[in-house]
Amino acid sequence: MTKSKKAVHLSPGEMELMSMLWEKGPLTLAEAHQTFNDYGNSIAYPTMQTRLNRLAAKGLVTKSEQRPALYQAVATQSQATEGYLGQVLEKLTSGKVVPLMKHLITERTLTPDEVKELKKLLDAAEQNSRKGK
Repeated sequence: MTKSKKAVHLSPGEMELMSMLWEKGPLTLAEAHQTFNDYGNSIAYPTMQTRLNRLAAKGLVTKSEQRPALYQAVATQSQATEGYLGQVLEKLTSGKVVPLMKHLITERTLTPDEVKELKKLLDAAEQNSRKGK
């Protein structure tokens, strides 16, 4: 599997916090704590501060210099999705795409639009594999 240089690897807990920041935009620590609790994820205030600061240390969010500081997602949702799906693919199928695709296609009913899009993706993959030879 080719990995994008932009892929971001997040733990499930980090993904929850990043999802909140993507949805709500920049938040103060107090706002993030309250919003996270409103989502039904009870977490202590100091724990929220630690987690946000860790995300900032990893370069996934920025922390403003103003007071109260604002935390804002830097990594995009598509970067996180790519990284997360890459981790799932590696864990479930040792990086092999076909078993995962087979499962997704046979276990779910696809709409005609989804089938059409998948065909386009397969055609593009076929073109790319020919260029590589």
